[in-house]
Amino acid sequence: MPDRYCSTPDVLVADVADGSSIAVAPDYSGVAIAATRALIRKQARRLHLIAVPQSGLQADLLIGAGCVGIMECAGVNLGEFGLAPRFTDWVQQGRLTMRDATCPAIHAGLQAAEKGVPFIPLRGILGSDLLNERPDWRVIDNPYQHDDPIVLIPAIKPDVALFHAALADRAGNVWVGIRRELMLMAHAARRTLVTVEAIHDGDLLTDPTLAAGTIPAFYVSRICLEPGGMRPLGFSPAGEQADAPMIEAYVAAARTQAGFDAHLAEWLA
Repeated sequence: MPDRYCSTPDVLVADVADGSSIAVAPDYSGVAIAATRALIRKQARRLHLIAVPQSGLQADLLIGAGCVGIMECAGVNLGEFGLAPRFTDWVQQGRLTMRDATCPAIHAGLQAAEKGVPFIPLRGILGSDLLNERPDWRVIDNPYQHDDPIVLIPAIKPDVALFHAALADRAGNVWVGIRRELMLMAHAARRTLVTVEAIHDGDLLTDPTLAAGTIPAFYVSRICLEPGGMRPLGFSPAGEQADAPMIEAYVAAARTQAGFDAHLAEWLA
């Protein structure tokens, strides 16, 4: 195994510094819950969490545990399970700095970083109240056409991309299939940390059925073999459904900070 492989999620995230910006996947994609628990165990602080483009249980856990200083996203919720209780409470109490965004804006900012340019134009935000909340989103005149305003979105280059994937091979290539947001995150971030379900014995990049959905090892910093690394969320490539009773128990407990703290302590034990 190459040096990029590590033994546990705790080793995977051990050198994630306080104050780091971390891009994370939406609940329907590849959420690294096992690595999230490791971040909580190491008592990470002041993280700038960038949801690509929204988050749910992962963000709520990190916020409730006091790990997050800035949340940048298009939304945080638990889908059919309702509001994300710790996120909602912390925002209402002013304990969390929110950077409201939209799905296209987050993807565009990451695409700018992926391409190595400082900003990227985007039209769909024109007329939105978000322009009043995001002074870093600038409206300019299209230099190629008069009376044609356009919004400039600054590049989003996270310190870390963190996600869970189905496969990695022994060379460090990672297969994400149709989940292109994970590939975008890896291209844009300074470092990419991945937990995976299984190790593939062949070369993913030479397999004609898998190569198109594979992130080359060049973009991958560390990998940890962690089957079930998304639980209690579902992970369709592994055929796993969400553990609904476990998520429902979390939501009930996390309605208060004391309930969250007790539930988290039991979960981490």
